[in-house]
Amino acid sequence: MKTNIIKSVKAGFTLVEIMIVVAIIGLLAAIAIPNFVKAREASQRNACIANLKQIDGARHMWALEHKTNSAPTSLSTLVEDQYLRSEPQCPGGGKYTLVAELATPPSCSLANQGHVLP
Repeated sequence: MKTNIIKSVKAGFTLVEIMIVVAIIGLLAAIAIPNFVKAREASQRNACIANLKQIDGARHMWALEHKTNSAPTSLSTLVEDQYLRSEPQCPGGGKYTLVAELATPPSCSLANQGHVLP
């Protein structure tokens, strides 16, 4: 005669195992989040520098075609004359400033955060 032996198997995780997993995920997040913030700031800075280079090139082209040593002091002039497709915006929220002298490059109001032409 056969006897039925029933094995009781409990499937699942214990509270300690779940707490260890949560602690590991928290540690990884604490390491990763500051790096994401730094990478975002670096990409905004690089995009702003690229915009400043475009603006400076457009100013020089405008001055060459108008045969003058001064440049326009507004971005809208460069857009209207089709030297720029649209008015560039600083990804960090800064404002661009133009000076009439060609020797002075355009600047961003976030220059203290590295948004300057090299």
